[in-house]
Amino acid sequence: MPGVFAAVCRRAELLWSEGIGTAEVGTERTPGPDDQFLVASNTKTFTAVMVMQLRDEGRLTLDDRLGDHLPEVSRPITVRQALAHVSGMQREPLGDVWDTLEQPAADELLKHFAAVEQIGRPHDRWHYSNIVYAVLGRLVETLDDRPWSQSLAVRLLQPLGMTRTTVGFDGGPRAQGYFVPPFHDVPRPEPVVDLRGMAPCGGLASTARYLARWSAFVAAPDADVLSPDTLEEMCQPQVLADTDAWGAAMGLGFFLVRSAAGRTWVGHTGGLPGHITGVHTHRESGTGAIVLMNNTAAPDPAAFSVALGERVVVDEPVEEGPWRPGTAVPEELSAVIGRWYSEGQAFTFCVRDGRLQARVDVPSAAGKPPSVFAEQAPGVYRTVSGRERGEILRVTRDDSGGVTRLHWATYLFTREPLGFGEHL
Repeated sequence: MPGVFAAVCRRAELLWSEGIGTAEVGTERTPGPDDQFLVASNTKTFTAVMVMQLRDEGRLTLDDRLGDHLPEVSRPITVRQALAHVSGMQREPLGDVWDTLEQPAADELLKHFAAVEQIGRPHDRWHYSNIVYAVLGRLVETLDDRPWSQSLAVRLLQPLGMTRTTVGFDGGPRAQGYFVPPFHDVPRPEPVVDLRGMAPCGGLASTARYLARWSAFVAAPDADVLSPDTLEEMCQPQVLADTDAWGAAMGLGFFLVRSAAGRTWVGHTGGLPGHITGVHTHRESGTGAIVLMNNTAAPDPAAFSVALGERVVVDEPVEEGPWRPGTAVPEELSAVIGRWYSEGQAFTFCVRDGRLQARVDVPSAAGKPPSVFAEQAPGVYRTVSGRERGEILRVTRDDSGGVTRLHWATYLFTREPLGFGEHL
């Protein structure tokens, strides 16, 4: 590869970064944190977030068909299927676009979409589709009544301060893309393709410094830009992308890559002539890994970036703050805490920072976050995170106020281990 720039970041700051090789053959300039690379399909994560913003605004649902908002789309494809690459549609637009390097204009996408082949039934299997993500860009345009690039700027780039994340190169420092043939060592410059109407699926250029901001957003989004609950929803697996090793799944716009150590990295890769990139984030630690390469034939950017990120998560773990004593146990919870049993299994209920929590007492749960409850009404609590999230915990008391039993997700909890029916 002529040049590589790689970085690992936390909270938008580069913890480590290094450029090697050259950003342009014939010069001594190594790639740096402020050199733009074409990030290609990493663009899809931006388009997906905008679709979810529209969902949160009540302007669409994930189970809407694309045709509900784009009358030209006659295929029965839902927004969710489009985001997760399970629509069954072919990968690319009509024509030999990677032969001619001529991409369709925005108005041609919908005009000719009926002729695009549906190669499989929705949800039968995961199949990557650039054309469908370009149509999602048209969906954003239609509902926002402005070009996709303007929505991108207003909805994401300006609020996040990503000033050098642009549609195509911005004229500032950048890496030249190359192809290095297999049988000699003379790089050949690659053309910059005008993606035109396909820009929502791969048209962005950015720098490591600004991709670190995107990684920080993916780890912990600003609620004024996107609800943290919505970003978490986007990171729930919709379909296995790797059915052999089960090492990767697809969420709503994000790949979920499983490391050898069992950590999940959320992100995407991108490839255009002369530019191969990967941006992946371990959300729990807020660690992001970025790899930018200027050769068409480059190593796997997902494996590369995840390996870098894993090294930092292990060697430079996020330090937990010192334990701080609580101030009081809420009176209504004092008789709830302690050990309870359901179906013979022990659970420990406790209070931390004034909130009720629960853990199942099995070795496999060690290190996993507890279930946390929020009071909905006297004696009624909603599970807001962890095991059984969303389910109700109901506390039953006797006439003296003592707690006699719990019901969590309708399952009975008692102070002594009982079989089914023994409490009757």
